Amino acid sequence: MILTRDETEVKAKFFPKLARVLARVPFASELVAVYFCAFDPATPLRAKGVLLGALAYFILPLDAVPDIVLGLGFSDDLAVLLAAANVVRTHVSAAHRARAREMLERLRRGEPVSA
Repeated sequence: MILTRDETEVKAKFFPKLARVLARVPFASELVAVYFCAFDPATPLRAKGVLLGALAYFILPLDAVPDIVLGLGFSDDLAVLLAAANVVRTHVSAAHRARAREMLERLRRGEPVSA
């Protein structure tokens, strides 16, 4: 099933990529909140699929605008994320956002994080 493949890929690659690019991703907090929502058992399957697709796009090495392009590199990632988050916005909770803030603080301190 595609959802399972995306789940596995996102779990394995999301935090390592985020740690590498954190300083250049101004929407990191929303990105991590979406991650926690996607893996929350209470999130409906349709919403998980939309969110995992957006997260998979973020971790893909090749996308519409390469991430290394200064100033524009993450603009396509942001557009995909915002579109996905808008579709399922009622499922991204305050708890997901709080957990995201905590995780980002750990990343900024250089602490190891995992899925």
